[in-house]
Amino acid sequence: MTSTGNQPATTAPPAPAPVQKQFALVPKIINGGIAGIIGVSCVFPLDLVKTRLQNQQVGPNGERMYKSMFDCFKKTYKAEGYFGMYRGSAVNILLITPEKAIKLAANDFFRHHLTTKTGELPVTRQMAAGGLAGLCQIIITTPMELLKIQMQDAGRVAAQAKLAGKTVPKTSATKIALDLLKEKGVMGLYKGIGATMLRDVSFSVVYFPLFATLNNLGPRKADGSGEAVFWCSFLSGCAAGSMAALVVNPFDVIKTRLQALKKAEGEVAFNGISDAIIKTFRNEGITAFFKGGLCRMIVIAPLFGIAQMVYFLGVAEALLGVNRAH
Repeated sequence: MTSTGNQPATTAPPAPAPVQKQFALVPKIINGGIAGIIGVSCVFPLDLVKTRLQNQQVGPNGERMYKSMFDCFKKTYKAEGYFGMYRGSAVNILLITPEKAIKLAANDFFRHHLTTKTGELPVTRQMAAGGLAGLCQIIITTPMELLKIQMQDAGRVAAQAKLAGKTVPKTSATKIALDLLKEKGVMGLYKGIGATMLRDVSFSVVYFPLFATLNNLGPRKADGSGEAVFWCSFLSGCAAGSMAALVVNPFDVIKTRLQALKKAEGEVAFNGISDAIIKTFRNEGITAFFKGGLCRMIVIAPLFGIAQMVYFLGVAEALLGVNRAH
């Protein structure tokens, strides 16, 4: 037999299956919770000052208890001491874990599902993902903010009552929550939910796309992951958080005033968002909507800087032995 010289046909190896994008939700929730606890523990005294400044209404003769952020901080510390600066922190620390977990994990979840097949995520979709994340978080944010505000503002109301020759009995977040549940049911804990939604959705629409943009501008890690170095995530969170906080501060003022169950002597009560906006503008002018604005920026900047840094460090993935999806 003569050889044909032809080589036997070989079968080409099958093409590798396309890699499916993974989204590990549990580690992201844990990271969000850890980030929230660390962040709020660092900035809570400033948040208390912000709440008191926003709830303070100018009297008929222009009188007010606090002249500035520093004046409020000084008077609060002098009257209530170091631990007084953390009044209401227990509620916040307890509920900040699910709140931050929902906010950060939901944004990642929606960004993951809104990313196009080519791997692109237009800014409009980034804004949609952020807005949806803000909408998800209000189920926790509203009762958390409601209870926190009562505890944070209690010292101011008590001081005003003392000047008027009255006394205000001490209370606790647990008692407030139980009283609201007894009087109005579960919805009693959701007073001001409309204003909370307005603030949180608009904040997330601004914050998350801005953070992503700034974070992408910084240097990358040397491990080839393509992720930003930790200090870049921290600074991006600070910058995006402070900018978004300033933009939505008018909504935060309205939310804070609507959720204050106890008013100081002579202060105006509000019936809904539009009523609060009209009365605040009529009585105090446009500047009232930016009360506590600087303080809120100072609060939000490190809060979200710390939160994003801890979140991107992937502590939960390390603890659970989960490979991070880059």
